[in-house]
Parts: sequence; C-alpha cells; structure tokens
Amino acid sequence: MRDEHAAAVAARTDAHIARRMRGEAHPVEDFLFTYYPFKVGQLAKWNPGPGIRLELDTEADRQCFDRRWYRINRAGTNAEFDLDAWQADRGDGAKFIASLLAATLHREANFGCFGIHEWAMVYRLSEEERRHQQVPLRLSPAETDAVVEGHRIQCSHHDAFRFFTEPARPLNTLQPSRSGMIDNEQPGCLHAGMDLYKWAMKIGPVAPSALVLDCFDLALDIRTLDMEASPYDLRGWGYGVVAVETAAGKAEYMHRQKEFSARAQALRQRLLEALGSAGVRPR
Repeated sequence: MRDEHAAAVAARTDAHIARRMRGEAHPVEDFLFTYYPFKVGQLAKWNPGPGIRLELDTEADRQCFDRRWYRINRAGTNAEFDLDAWQADRGDGAKFIASLLAATLHREANFGCFGIHEWAMVYRLSEEERRHQQVPLRLSPAETDAVVEGHRIQCSHHDAFRFFTEPARPLNTLQPSRSGMIDNEQPGCLHAGMDLYKWAMKIGPVAPSALVLDCFDLALDIRTLDMEASPYDLRGWGYGVVAVETAAGKAEYMHRQKEFSARAQALRQRLLEALGSAGVRPR
C-alpha cells in the first residue's frame, strides 16, 4: 500500500515539481500547492489510518510516515498511531473541522452562484493588478466588469470572498467572515468542496491517505471548472470555456456543480467518520 501511495502521489505531482524547477507556473494544476499550505512531501506521507501498525522493515518504511503522532517501539521495527498525542496537538482544530463538515453536510445546497466569485476577483482591476497575468481575459475589461454588475453575487465562502476587489465586495449579498464559516458554508459551494483536501490534510493521519487523495482529486477537478468558468481564457492551456455569462454556460456550470457537490458530500461523510473513529464529534 505504501508503494501504491507513492506512485499515486508521483502521478499527481511530478509535473508540478518539474515546472517548479523550471520556474514555470500553471494556472490550474499548481493551485493546490500555492493556495493550500501543503508541500508535495506532506502529501507523500503515507497514513493507513488509526489502528494499523506500521512495520518498519526498510529505510523507506521509516521515512514514509509522519512521526509526530506515532509511537515507535524500542527496537525500531514497528510504529503505532498515538491517539493521545494527536488529540493534544490537533484536538481543538479537529473539533472545529468536524463542526464545519457536519453543518455543511446537513445544509441545503445553493447552486445559483454560477462562479461569479472569480469575476469579482478581477472587477475593475488593471491588467497589471490581475492574478494570472500570463493568462488573458476572455472578454474585454469593460465586458468583464459588466458580467459582475449584471449578476446577483451570493458567495458564501470566506476564503473566496476575501479575494474580491474592494469595489466588488459591497456587491455580494453576504459578507462572509472566518468566524461565521460554520453558519455560512453550504454544500453547493465549489470552494467548500475544494477545501475538503485542506481538512483531510489537517486531520492526518486520522484521515487515511486514500481518503486524502480522493479529496485532492476532487479539489483539482473543481479547480478546473472554477477556472473554465472564470473570466480567464485557458484555451491555450488545453481547457474549455464555461461561458457563465450565457444561459448555456450557466446550465453547464450548474450541472457540473451538482456532480461535484454530490462527490463532496460523500467525502464529508467519510471525513466525519474518520474523525469519529478518533473520538472527535462536532461541537
């Protein structure tokens, strides 16, 4: 299982590492390594989950897991998950994560945002001020601004909202804050679905590596839609266009959003079960 995990991580990260060594950036595939505070080496750590003893027969065995939360026997031949150490280090944060996941899991989904949050992040910015300067906009700056002004913006995700430009922030029907995450996050939100990767990494090794990778894969798939529906033109990078300023684009966005929401809900349930196995319950 350890070798399979190493191969799975390499398949997902080798291209990113190669680009980083060349000093190149990718507007979609690099996002999970620049937005979230996790290095490739952290993702590569193998965690089978609590209750499974690790046999340390080789040097590779001894390097593949995170030692902070394992007890290694005197002979150095095996390691077991130390729940007390993990709870002392991660307990409070894990309770918050469980509460957020449970609240989102049981809340009604909203599928009417149409990804306008990405447009609000470039609203009234000059070309020099925009992120992803290597990627052109699909529409003119004036047309891009008109899309923002012509929609009811209802972003519920704090970490998306905080990147809105100053002129765009008052246009949002909500003013989500970090302290209000448990009250605001809802299962239709793409960013809430992407964040499952963050929560899985933060509770590791309670979340087995297979679950972490499932969350990673969902986050990357969501990021693809996020950018295809954005004001950026990624066709030169091999991506499509989801023109949310049109009725057809809105329909496609909502269809894919619902599929991602269903995947995210299943992963939320698995994360809650993993936390429950470690004695962590929502507040």
